[in-house]
Amino acid sequence: MKIVVLDGCAANSGDISWESLEKYGELTVYDRTEYEDVVSRIGDAELVTTNKTVIDRRVIESCPNLRYVGVLATGYNVVDLDAAKEHDIVVTNVPAYSTEAVAQFTFALLLELANHVGVHSDSVLAGGWVRSKDFSYSVMPTMEISGKTLGVIGYGSIGQRVAEIAHAFGMKVLVSSRTEKELPEGGWIRWVSREELFAQADVISIHCPLFPETKGMVNRETIELMKKTAFVINTARGGCIVEQDLAAALNSGRIAGAAVDVVSQEPMKEDNPLLTAKNIIITPHIAWAPREVRQRLLQIAGDNMGAFLEGHPINVVNR
Repeated sequence: MKIVVLDGCAANSGDISWESLEKYGELTVYDRTEYEDVVSRIGDAELVTTNKTVIDRRVIESCPNLRYVGVLATGYNVVDLDAAKEHDIVVTNVPAYSTEAVAQFTFALLLELANHVGVHSDSVLAGGWVRSKDFSYSVMPTMEISGKTLGVIGYGSIGQRVAEIAHAFGMKVLVSSRTEKELPEGGWIRWVSREELFAQADVISIHCPLFPETKGMVNRETIELMKKTAFVINTARGGCIVEQDLAAALNSGRIAGAAVDVVSQEPMKEDNPLLTAKNIIITPHIAWAPREVRQRLLQIAGDNMGAFLEGHPINVVNR
């Protein structure tokens, strides 16, 4: 049984084992694969995994031995599901493997926006405290998040965990999602429309998939609804934000700050307007990437492959 990993470097840069996959057959791992090389690298393999490498109809129709595509991520828009189904190819994903890590990272971003720990540390290391005449000084104003309102867009596993942590910090929580679910008791969290969320939240945190109804939802019009003191945090998908509009709002002081771990095109392009925006934190899509999380990802991916080979596939996204 031949198994090909098309783009393994993100999930495994060499610090963890491929044992969860290689036990099922002859494993070939490529760090990265350009689109024009996908067909030749798959070759006559029956089992393939991908993270961000596109497997479209042309690839599927050019690889007649292909029986299974395992996506090494939760999102699976890189695979043509209709074409795969037509050719009896099972496609699986890895759901909810990074919930705790992404929720943790969301608050790392929020706390940096609120406390500016990095900025103050840089100032001290540059001699600012040594030169100070006072026992305490501030480079930028800080904010207490207790009592503030967090607006969570998307209430899947990550959105729910972020809401719970916000509650522990003493925040009020508003939720907007296309599917309403049962909420915890106590009155600290409630459903609202997206417009109400933008208008009332002190912090807006995005945790939804990229769908037509969420694409570009942070834009000039919705930003106009926001408080001038508000923050935007995005650890979901870059396409949820119209980046030119967010940059303009930051540069004009229309909102107070933003922190994003994702952008519309990755790797980031040098002309992305967020690179020159004021009061923004940008990290390179790493919320999901602690070693423990990547180990879990590969273990679940291996479980998916094993279940397929045993004839009872799990986490299938193209039934």
